Amino acid sequence: MKRIFTILAAVLMTATVWAQSPEKMSYQAVIRNSSNALVTSTNVGMQISILQGSSTGTVVYTETQTPTTNANGLVSLEIGTGTIVTGTFSAINWATGPYFIKTETDPSGGTAYTIAGTNELMSVPYALFSANGTPGPTGPQGIQGLTGATGAAGTNGAVGATGATGLTGAAGTNGVDGAAGLTTSVNGVTQVAGAITLTKANIGLANVDNTTDANKPISTATQTALDLKVDKVTGKGLSTEDYTTAEKTKLAGIATGAEVNVQADWNQATTTADDYIKNKPIIPTAADGSETKVTAGTNVTVTGAGTTVSPYVVNATGATALTIGQSYQGGIIFWLDATGQHGLIAATADQSTGIQWYNGTSTVTNAVRDGIGAGKFNTERIIANQGEGAYAAQICANYQGGNYGDWYLPSNYELNLLFSQKVVVGGFANASYWSSSENGNGYAWRQYFANGSQSYGGKSLADYVRAVRAF
Repeated sequence: MKRIFTILAAVLMTATVWAQSPEKMSYQAVIRNSSNALVTSTNVGMQISILQGSSTGTVVYTETQTPTTNANGLVSLEIGTGTIVTGTFSAINWATGPYFIKTETDPSGGTAYTIAGTNELMSVPYALFSANGTPGPTGPQGIQGLTGATGAAGTNGAVGATGATGLTGAAGTNGVDGAAGLTTSVNGVTQVAGAITLTKANIGLANVDNTTDANKPISTATQTALDLKVDKVTGKGLSTEDYTTAEKTKLAGIATGAEVNVQADWNQATTTADDYIKNKPIIPTAADGSETKVTAGTNVTVTGAGTTVSPYVVNATGATALTIGQSYQGGIIFWLDATGQHGLIAATADQSTGIQWYNGTSTVTNAVRDGIGAGKFNTERIIANQGEGAYAAQICANYQGGNYGDWYLPSNYELNLLFSQKVVVGGFANASYWSSSENGNGYAWRQYFANGSQSYGGKSLADYVRAVRAF
């Protein structure tokens, strides 16, 4: 176990003789290990406590420090300057001793203190003792010192209030008279005592307001304008509007005896008569029914006169009622429009159980239409692009079911309508069937008749084909 040996415990005064007590004291110790070897040049952690009465007495002050040992294992510290744990060093009453110093040391520089030692302070530093004693009597006043140097001038004070106004001073001497002003005249009238008095005659207004109307002057422009006016004749009024020569000529052209009001006669045929109407519109001959252009055909009736009051009404009579699933015009009906007389027919059997969509060339055919009747357009586009050969569109166009030559490969939309009636039409496999709707350079739309899913596949695939036609 390490041991601590105190070699010095004393108060060392560091202040000058007239200073107050420095409230600290120097302390030195030598640190040795269990082998009695010095612990040199090492940071050690120390806790120093002041105990009153005995080596186990009351702790009146505790602080911690981390001094460094020198080459001789010596640590030097000043008690009173460390980190205070408890108490106040300056409040210790050294007259109520004895006092002991307890030191605890951690050689590793921490706070795990493993070395402890307690030593009595055999004497208390006089400066610390006297700081707690009763002051002695005041000594006689010393001789006055020399006068110090004059300090720097202080900052100017604020400006004081303005004082009362002084008495008015005596009047000053009059100045020298200025030079005489210039003599001035207006229209021959000279100023008198600095003023010029003018009359109307002096400024050419001698005749104003004191002459008869005949003698009052008038400008040349006004006289010229008056000369252009006509004299007002008694009994004849003057219009406020200008009367032009053109208007005078027009009035003069009215023949004597012209009628004021003319009653026009639509049927007047004499062109020189007063009631004749020129440029009359021609009224067409009344409709007599001979203009009818609608002719009833087979199973059709036409009623009405073809007028607004009696318009033509066309009705079909004896039309055959058609139904989905009916055998008709070389196939089986699978879709009808709202009239029930037009729709789509499917071939009674597949035209192929495995044939490619194209004729071996992957090109854009522009067969992209979809909807009712779109398949016929698409089929024609495909054949025009691919030419003769054995492929889906071509074998549909070549089909002659019922002696009809307008069969085609259905569009994607028409193929889906056919799937919805596959049970009624019959003869379908659970396989993929081609539509005529193209999807880019190398693909076309197809439908799987096992579940109805639609997708696009490569044009080289071998799918089933069923031709359709419209009626």
